[in-house]
Amino acid sequence: MAEFEYGPVDIYVVSFEGSRPDDATLSALGDLMVNDEVRLLDLLIVARGDDGQVTVREYEEFRDEFGFTVVELEAVGAVGDEDIEELAEIIPPGTAGAIMALELIFAKKLASAFAASGGEVLQVERIPATVVNEVLAEASDE
Repeated sequence: MAEFEYGPVDIYVVSFEGSRPDDATLSALGDLMVNDEVRLLDLLIVARGDDGQVTVREYEEFRDEFGFTVVELEAVGAVGDEDIEELAEIIPPGTAGAIMALELIFAKKLASAFAASGGEVLQVERIPATVVNEVLAEASDE
């Protein structure tokens, strides 16, 4: 089987109250990492002031505030400056958000198997959980 160093990566932009994600969110992310379901490649906290001014905090600046301080990011810089600039625009003024690059371990294994058999993933579409749940709830009501 061909073995890729990295698998597909999802970039999440998650808004939250306060200056960092809550403990339950951090715990869930930690569980996924411990169980080798995802690998955290990069993590930033981006705050947008009421005036639109953007402040970016790198993981090393706030890692001790999190419960999983032993985590080493696998690819700091996976979320580049242009990405940050673009993604910060969707964070509402007066709030903050986390920008995370999560490698999907299951997808890495699957992509490696496809490559070993001569296959190539041409496209993947991700449907957000909120959309899936709304659509399926509507379908079950019919």
